[in-house]
Amino acid sequence: LERLQEGRKMCKDMEELLRLRAYAEEKYGKELVHIARKAGGQMEINTLRIAFDSLKQQLENMGNLHIQLAVTLKDEAKRLEDFRERQKETRKKYENAMDRVQKSKVALYKKTLDSKKCYEQKCKEADEAEQSAERVQSTGNQKQVDKSQNKAKQSRDAVNEAERVYQQNVEQLDKVRQEWEQEHINTCEVFHQQECDRINNLRNALWMHCNQLSLQCVKDDELYEETRKVLELCDIDADMDCFIQKKMTGTSPPGLTSKSSSSNSINVTAPPPAEDLYASVAVLQQENLNNYRVLYDYTAQNCDELDITANDIIQITAENEDGWWTASRNGRCGLVPSTYLEKA
Repeated sequence: LERLQEGRKMCKDMEELLRLRAYAEEKYGKELVHIARKAGGQMEINTLRIAFDSLKQQLENMGNLHIQLAVTLKDEAKRLEDFRERQKETRKKYENAMDRVQKSKVALYKKTLDSKKCYEQKCKEADEAEQSAERVQSTGNQKQVDKSQNKAKQSRDAVNEAERVYQQNVEQLDKVRQEWEQEHINTCEVFHQQECDRINNLRNALWMHCNQLSLQCVKDDELYEETRKVLELCDIDADMDCFIQKKMTGTSPPGLTSKSSSSNSINVTAPPPAEDLYASVAVLQQENLNNYRVLYDYTAQNCDELDITANDIIQITAENEDGWWTASRNGRCGLVPSTYLEKA
């Protein structure tokens, strides 16, 4: 029983280990998802931007995998707890049976000792009665002789009855002893099997735990490998050319203002009225202020998100700090990832 109690304590320790590891995995996974969604990088362009976005996406995927691992570890801890409770119920059942047989054996053993003492006392009384009858018979008084013989006969009958009771108790005690031995053997076999099952179950749980952690490391490396593949396509010259193409103002420097050969005066065209100029600029700025170009395709994952396609021009109505902006496109509104956009 002491060994079984120690094994039960070991099961509890294993359950606690799995729960603590699950808590750590869940916390780590949520932190990775939070980091991936909070990361910036919106100002980068072209291939390096794609590589950075790939890293953020893989970090989020990795975080979700660690959260799934936490759920698996919690399920394994619950399975061990159920196994421990089943063993406890079985052990309790056989312990109660052993207690019942043990109490019966002890009570019958005490009863047998009492019947033995009674038998010995009756034998002693019968011997004394027979000796007394022999002494009275030598005196020749018939009345006293008959009385002594009658008493000796009664004592002998009492001895026979006490012997019968004692023999009956001995037989019952032997039967209960055999029952106790068989119950003891059965209980020991069950406890032995329980201990084997416990060791095997804990061994398998430890083995599975190591496999799960190894598999998680492999999955993490595969996700990092995806980012490394994207980084291999990162081209410095292409990024520089992309920047030049977006920010260029022309292919030749501006020329000098022409002068009149006759009067040396500068020919200047009269500007439009100020109110017309400022009005057109204000309208243009108002139209383009919140316009963004979509860099990559994105398919909505939730009902509050918006489908967008590369090279589309969409209007941003709200910029949230978590990296998900509210956009409007073709009369529909929804959330889009800010890392997929650039200023139009």
